[in-house]
Amino acid sequence: MHILDLIIFILYMILMLGIGFFFHRKNKDFDDFYVGGRKMGSLHIGLSVVATDVGGGFSIGLGGLGFLIGIAGSWMLFTGLVGAWLSAVILIPNIKKLSKTRELHTFPQIFESYYNKNVALLAGVISAVGYIGFTSSQLLAGAKLASATFPTLTLDHALLLMGFIAIAYTVMGGLKAVIYTDTVQWIILMGGLIFIGIPFAYNAVGGMEAVKSTIGREFLSFSNLTWQQFLNWIVTIVPIWFVGMTLYQRIYATRSEKVAKRAWFVAGLFEWPIMAFMGVLLGLFSRVAFETGMFAHLGHAPGSDLDAEMGLPMLLREVLPFGIMGLMLSAYFSAILSTADSCLMAASGNITSDLLSKIFKFDMNSHRALRISKFITLIIGVIALMIALEMTMVLDLMLHSYAFMVSGLFIPVLGAILWKKRSAVAAFWAMLLGGGTTIALVIGEWNMPFDLEPNIFGILASAVVYFLLAAILSGSARQKAHIKA
Repeated sequence: MHILDLIIFILYMILMLGIGFFFHRKNKDFDDFYVGGRKMGSLHIGLSVVATDVGGGFSIGLGGLGFLIGIAGSWMLFTGLVGAWLSAVILIPNIKKLSKTRELHTFPQIFESYYNKNVALLAGVISAVGYIGFTSSQLLAGAKLASATFPTLTLDHALLLMGFIAIAYTVMGGLKAVIYTDTVQWIILMGGLIFIGIPFAYNAVGGMEAVKSTIGREFLSFSNLTWQQFLNWIVTIVPIWFVGMTLYQRIYATRSEKVAKRAWFVAGLFEWPIMAFMGVLLGLFSRVAFETGMFAHLGHAPGSDLDAEMGLPMLLREVLPFGIMGLMLSAYFSAILSTADSCLMAASGNITSDLLSKIFKFDMNSHRALRISKFITLIIGVIALMIALEMTMVLDLMLHSYAFMVSGLFIPVLGAILWKKRSAVAAFWAMLLGGGTTIALVIGEWNMPFDLEPNIFGILASAVVYFLLAAILSGSARQKAHIKA
């Protein structure tokens, strides 16, 4: 790596840490730290939503999909567009209406409003565990990018480096800092990919003729995936727009329902087609580069084993000129940080607001609550880093984290906002058995029918339990009311 690239990269990271420190001095209370004063506009929120949802994990993961199956991998983020627009129409009106009467900070507080404190407590545990796993996936994405760029840096050492930067930045900054830096970071990443990354990579591999002659036609087909893959993505990713703590924080941070809806529509379009196609195209170009021997001097000759998610970082390293490489690396690392800090804040908010405050009964509006939040964020960051040191695939870790939250929380959320017969007892057991089913299937390494993801069966179990118990309890209540009458 050229010294100019290294200098640019270091300066960029110092700038991001500096912004975090600036807002660290601005944050006065718990409300500032978690919901940014509740006066944010649609553009900043929309870019922050897509930066958080796509971020570095999906950026690197999409490159891996492009490497493996070509442009059909773009369908993964199509589910993001569907999820964003559905939640804008179904979820946001209900949540903004509720937030006008209650000062909400976290996702599980929704369950306390619709159900009771016990349901909210369980939701807080599930959400926190899921976001710790998601944070780990972001750190792993950054480590893969760093180790591919700096050959002398091992994956473990890269993880420690990424962990330090992400945790320090997150502990210092609040949601407002995250949102404003997300906007800058996302603009730089999009500009870098559109005007630098894709053109340079396209020319370096030899253009479309080289693509067609090197890899099979299936890599250029939108149908180069199985129905099981597409269904797995839908069931895993679409519901996250209804249960993601990071997304609820941004809903609370907007000025109005109209602003929140506009932000979600903007985010959906950035996910698909914009980011989806850029990510898989770069992954496809990296496959061409690998097959034509561009990585041979790095120890990855054609036909050798290569982690698909390492193809994109290697390609950028090979094709970008010095100076430009530093900017692109900074943009990718920034995307990773934009998701990592949001997920760390989500887990921290769950544990501080939904768990510890209920146990120790401290004032959430006090400066002490802000200090506790920062300390909890530090502890969670360390735990996430330890998990990342044990994992190898970004998408696997990320999708398992998604699946865990979705399986337990999705059905109770829908029941709360759409069904008049909602029941706290039904919600509690639906969360427990839905998430538990998915965990049991994953840990037990069961062979799923038709190669479907375990969370599909977790959601089915949650739905059966929720609607069955709600119907039974509703009927029992009517019968008691009739007897008294």
